[in-house]
Amino acid sequence: MEEIFSKDIKLKKVIVKSGAELNLIELDKNHFYIEQNPEKNSKYGKAYRLLKEKCPEYYMFWEMKNNHYTGKVLIGAIFKKKYADEFITKILDSEIFKEYEDMEDNEI
Repeated sequence: MEEIFSKDIKLKKVIVKSGAELNLIELDKNHFYIEQNPEKNSKYGKAYRLLKEKCPEYYMFWEMKNNHYTGKVLIGAIFKKKYADEFITKILDSEIFKEYEDMEDNEI
């Protein structure tokens, strides 16, 4: 693997005004992604609560730059490889990707 670019980031646990503990990914002093607050009474707060119930490994982060929301969201899930096929199949509504050879864990 050849490194093309490198940047230090920080993963923080923060407490917001409402008292909720959220994850924060800090890229720079004024550029970060903050986890959706599941306690927030909003469209995405409700969606996040429901998604976390079904898939606790699911995460949603909003991008903030210079104290302003950028309109971008980072969404992902962290789970064991054995669950990847099920997750991908649900998202794609297809199993066409399974036609390709799988890599061994030590090849990743």
